[in-house]
Amino acid sequence: MATRIPEPAPTSRRPRVHPAWWVAGAAFVALLAAAGFRGAPGALMVPLHEEFGWSMSIMSLAVSINLVLYGLVAPFAAALMDRFGMRQVVSSALFLVALGAGGSVVMTASWQLLVFWGLLIGTGTGAMALVFAATVANRWFVNRRGLVMGVLTAGAATGQLVILPPVAAMAEGIGWRPASLVIGATALAAVPLVWLVIRDYPEDRGVRPYGADPSSYVGPARAAGGALKRATEGLAYATRQRAFWALAIAFAICGATTNGLIGIHFIPSAHDHGMSATTAAGLLAAVGIFDIAGTIASGWLTDKFDPRKLLVAYYAFRGVSLLMLPWLLSDQVHPSMILFIAVYGLDWVATVPPTVALCQRIFGDRGTIVFGWVFASHQIGAAVAAFGAGMVRDVFGTYTYAWWGGAAICAIAAVLSISVTATRRRLPAQPISTQTPDPEARAEAR
Repeated sequence: MATRIPEPAPTSRRPRVHPAWWVAGAAFVALLAAAGFRGAPGALMVPLHEEFGWSMSIMSLAVSINLVLYGLVAPFAAALMDRFGMRQVVSSALFLVALGAGGSVVMTASWQLLVFWGLLIGTGTGAMALVFAATVANRWFVNRRGLVMGVLTAGAATGQLVILPPVAAMAEGIGWRPASLVIGATALAAVPLVWLVIRDYPEDRGVRPYGADPSSYVGPARAAGGALKRATEGLAYATRQRAFWALAIAFAICGATTNGLIGIHFIPSAHDHGMSATTAAGLLAAVGIFDIAGTIASGWLTDKFDPRKLLVAYYAFRGVSLLMLPWLLSDQVHPSMILFIAVYGLDWVATVPPTVALCQRIFGDRGTIVFGWVFASHQIGAAVAAFGAGMVRDVFGTYTYAWWGGAAICAIAAVLSISVTATRRRLPAQPISTQTPDPEARAEAR
């Protein structure tokens, strides 16, 4: 039941820093730590191939399972956070990531790769994913919501790229097993911070969301019903609207052209051109650095401009970059490659804040769970691209056709994004609840 938050007593001492910022900071660290393994397969595939003789196809299949679970678990994770709390779900997710990364050091057969890389780590990262970021932003912030979503998204994306250079260096120097243990230890290290700092709602700290109007803010209606029921009801509601399909397909293309292609296959492709794995990993880490600026800027822009137009620009730049990539790869780093890294980094997950904003505008209180399903399509696209690019490499002996295919589907994503019918006015921001959007918003969304 919704409750109005009383005005604090005149003598109460307000914190200098709103607790929302501490929660956002802890969420950033948790997302950074959990993302470590998501970029690691690109650096570990070559050492595993050399030690066990496993093909790129089987290793790509393990990564594909990881990516699919990372997406499909997301909408259920959003509902579980409503039901049981963010701390419990996120802490459990970090333990699963650590177990999968640490357990992988005892692998002796390729099917075990599917269990550790695919099942355990995929479920663990999926239980957090970007729905965790969206939940924090929607519950704890009214003002600066787009900016916060951009920062948290940067944490999730940058973690998987920044960790690549040390992982690649360890894999080449002392072996891939110590690198896997470091990733597992990083995930475990974030658990105490999550448990001490994160709370489910601002009311748990005796405050309102950051930027909430004291005269009109009403506390959220708490979730009721099982997580499975709420997640499936959210999907059933969303699939009846064309805007959902446009967003989902475009976001699937986003996943295919980031995590699926560049995230997994850039290092093996650069290796084919004579570049060392450590150097290629350093380039991907630079993508992560540019991504921080690009995603935060995208969050700021989302607060001010039409999210659909932003998405069109992002997909267009990405498509042109992929089209040129086969001519840019070589055994040495050169200025044109640096330009590619900068453009792709600024664009890496800049698509997330506009997509979250459109889900919130169109689907109202169900926006976070609906975004969970949209994000699931992102990971399905990534999984298909990860496996498909591995097959292309095995069949043709080159990744060129995979890069060109990615460029072509980026054009499709741009068209789909501008076709989304958004609401004509900005709906009041509300935390997640079991209430449905008002009739006007429902009509406009159709």
